[in-house]
Parts: sequence; C-alpha cells; structure tokens
Amino acid sequence: MEINTIDASQLSKMFLAGAKNLEAKKEWINELNVFPVPDGDTGTNMTMTIMSAAREVGALEQINMRALCKAISSGSLRGARGNSGVILSQLFRGFTKGIGNAEEIDVDILCDAMQRAVETAYKAVMKPKEGTILTVARGAADRALELADTTDDLVYFIGEVIAEAEEVLARTPEMLPVLKQAGVVDSGGQGLVEVLKGAYDALLGKEIDYTMEDAGTGREFVKISREAEQDIKFGYCTEFIIVLNNPLDEKEETSYKAYLESIGDSIVVVADDEIVKTHVHTNDPGLAIQKALTYGSLSKIKIDNMREEHQEKLIKDAEKQAASQKAREAERKKDEGPKKDMGFVVVSIGDGLNQIFRDLGADALIEGGQTMNPSTEDVLKAVRSVNADTVFVLPNNKNIVLAANQAASLTEDKRVIVLPTKTIPQGITALINYIPEQTPEENESRMLQEIANVKTGQVTYAVRDTVVDDKDIKEGDYMGIGDSGILSVNQDMKQCFAEMVDQMVDEDSAIVSIFYGADVAEAEAQEISGAVEEKYPDLEVELQAGGQPVYYYVVSVE
Repeated sequence: MEINTIDASQLSKMFLAGAKNLEAKKEWINELNVFPVPDGDTGTNMTMTIMSAAREVGALEQINMRALCKAISSGSLRGARGNSGVILSQLFRGFTKGIGNAEEIDVDILCDAMQRAVETAYKAVMKPKEGTILTVARGAADRALELADTTDDLVYFIGEVIAEAEEVLARTPEMLPVLKQAGVVDSGGQGLVEVLKGAYDALLGKEIDYTMEDAGTGREFVKISREAEQDIKFGYCTEFIIVLNNPLDEKEETSYKAYLESIGDSIVVVADDEIVKTHVHTNDPGLAIQKALTYGSLSKIKIDNMREEHQEKLIKDAEKQAASQKAREAERKKDEGPKKDMGFVVVSIGDGLNQIFRDLGADALIEGGQTMNPSTEDVLKAVRSVNADTVFVLPNNKNIVLAANQAASLTEDKRVIVLPTKTIPQGITALINYIPEQTPEENESRMLQEIANVKTGQVTYAVRDTVVDDKDIKEGDYMGIGDSGILSVNQDMKQCFAEMVDQMVDEDSAIVSIFYGADVAEAEAQEISGAVEEKYPDLEVELQAGGQPVYYYVVSVE
C-alpha cells in the first residue's frame, strides 16, 4: 500500500482517530505519572485538550485545509489544560501553520510542518526539559528530516517516524532520573505517540469507531460525516426489522448486503435465525423494503429525510448560538461595573480558600487547581469578566501557568500579567502584598519578591506503588509534598504532617499557615495545629478551613 498525498478530508479523519486513540489510552497514560497523587493527570489533560479541537473539527460543515487547520489550532489552544495539554496545542499550532496553505499534503510538506510544530512548542516553554513530550516530538521531526529526500510514500514515511518516536520515548528514563527511578516513560511523550498511532491507523484504512464522548462534559459528538463534507449523497436514513420466513444462510446474507450496497451506504445488517435488523442510507427506501420483503415480513420501519434534518439542525444551532451570545453579552454588561486600573483572576478550589481570595480582593475565581487544571478558554473567560485595564492572573499551580500564559497571549483588549504562583499559599501572599495606589509594574515586582519567600507543603495520599526521590511509596501511604519534591512518607497522617513541617521550618521562619481540607474534621486540624505551636513556640501559627479536596492539609511557611 502506497499513499503519496493526504487531502483535508483524510487529514480530518486522521486527526479524529488520533484523538480517539488518546482518549482510549487516557487512564493508562495517567498511570505513568511519576507522582502518585489523586489529581488531574497528563492523560486527562491531553485528552481534554485534543477533544476541544475535535469538537471544532466535528462542527465543520465543509472540509478544506484552511478551515480544518483553524479548527485544530483554535480548538486545541483554547481547550489546552495542564503543561502537557498546552505543549500538545502548540505542536498542533505549529503543524497547522505548516500545512494551512496546501491543498494536499505530501512528504515534503509534512516534514516541514513537523519542524514548525517542534519549533513552536519549544518556544512556548521557558525552560524546556529533555526527556519529555518535547524530546519525543523533536526525535520524530528529526527522523522526518532524514527520510524526506528518500521516499514519497507517506505510509512508509509516517510509519518510520512513529517508530522513531517510540524509540525516543523508550529512552526518556535515561534523560530524566525521576522517570528511571519510578520505572516509567514520560507520560506526555506516550500521549503524543498514541495520537500519532491513531492517525496512522486511519491512514491505513483500519476500521475505526469515530464516535467519541466529549471528555469532561459527558456529551457525545461524532466524526464529521460525508453528509457534512459535501451535499448528502443518500438522503433517506432507512431502518427496519425483517421477521424471517426462514433463516438466512451465509450466501443469502452476503447477497442481501451486496444489494443494499448497490443502492446506498452506511450499511448495517445484523442477522440471527429469526430476524434481520437493517440500516441503510439510500435515495429510494422502497427498493430496500421490496428486497427485504422477499425474506419475510417487516416491522419497526423508520425512514428519516436527512437533508431536511440537516437543515433544521443548522437553523437550530444558529438560533441557539445567537441566544447564547445575547445572554453572555447581557451577563457581561450586568457584571461589568465601574472600570478599575487593576484586577485579579485567581484559580482556587474549596469554599474556605475561595472565600479567603474573595476577601483579599479577587475579582474572578476559576474553580480548579491540582484536581482539575482549567483550560486556556476558562482563563480567557475569567479575564474578560474583569473590567480592568490590567488583569493579574494567579494560576496557583505549576501545571496551570502555561495555560494562563497562553490566555494572556490571546487577549488583545487589556493587559494581562501572569504571576507564576505555583501554590495556593503563594497566591494568598501575592494578594496580601498588592497595593492599589502603585503601578502594575511596581505591584508585579513586589508580589514576585514576596512569593519567592513562601514555602509550601501539601499532605495527600498515594494512589499507587512507586519510588520517588528515593522514597519507596505504597498505595494508601500519606505523602507530604514540598516545593521541590516529596518531603515525607508515612502510614500515619499526623506523623507525615509533622515530618513535612520539620523540613520546611528553619531559623528564618516566622509564620506557619495551615489550611485544612474538606475531608478533615476541625477538631483533628486543631490538634495538629496545636502540636506545631507546642514544638515551635516562637512561630505564629494560623489555622483556617480551606475546604480543598484531595489534599488534607496545605501549609505555608514564611
């Protein structure tokens, strides 16, 4: 089998097949994460990112390369979640820039697009780290460059590129010691390989169920069909059940299917000894019915005019979109209020923490954090809701910073400053040190200085066995996680907490703030807080209800 060009229609199928394969492997990819914490992981973030783009592709009425590239790029950029999702969206962004002006893709165009994909993704990361999805993407692109002058066959070319990507992926543990210690390959790189392998299956013509569930919403969407790519070829969706006079033998069943294929497409024939369930798209339902009557009587006949349904759907979608836009505009005007010089968008989760941020002056809260990384679009919407010339964004999680930066780059009507707060305590400290009378630049400088002085610890539990930072961790163990790694592991939560705090406190420490989570009783939190006060009588110890999920305690030491 040799293929020399790929058109937009084929590429759309390949993209959706790649998304489908990633979605199917999502949980397995999550298991590759080094830190065994119960949160939103790489597989989830990458899947939600690509599904956002898949929705855009599935909504296209007509497929051409320019429209397809816009759907993939815009959908993935706005839907990007977590560092892995943002990097994946940047790979798509660079790739689509490389093919957007082509009618068809050949080996040379594909090779150039892969180079642009890698270049764009590397630029998006301030300090690229090898042994990650970036390394796997670059290895694939380098192999493409080697092969470009040797073949015109895309089947051979892409197969070799994927093989190289898998080889580079297998070497990622040698590049990142933390991967080697945990005995896993890079999860983001694995996700990229699964996208490529799914797309390759579609190129080879393998049978693929393109029906997907939209990650995160539960709504279903289907691959763009031939009816949306062009005028609907067969206008009537025809379904019925044949109650057989006699069982069909293999020859009769084959003959029946062949007849249906001669008058239509989308054939489904399911037969047993008593009935045959039939589905066919055809321009003459009568022919299908007449043929079926030669085998027995008919029941549950259903014939739908797909052209009428298609037009009705377009009208309803347009009306729904217009109503939604009108409602959003009314809501925006209602909430806008007087314009401010500076405003704040904060990522937080938990009733207690949310209220703390509101009390400190947060204008908009994005529900999320380690348990669910907000998308670029989530940040964009929050930024739009703040009526200020300058909007500070506090991601409060290292896995949200890239998405926040991406949102800032997509905002044109106001200045957006992303403070790279990696923890909730850093975000609280930033807001405490905000001075409205000073300039955005002065506030940014001060807040950056202050968050650098904050140490953060978080207590949660392990969801699987692994080895991290030379610590042997078993499923169910409690873990105290610091800014740069795991500080303590223990089967007793109080002991784990105490060991973590001991490593955070030093001679310069003055304040310990403890935020207890949704699964912690107040009396238990007070006992732990009291133990800290007793051990460190010179420190000021504050205890507050955070209400956060997953993490029993979030602690800051300043």
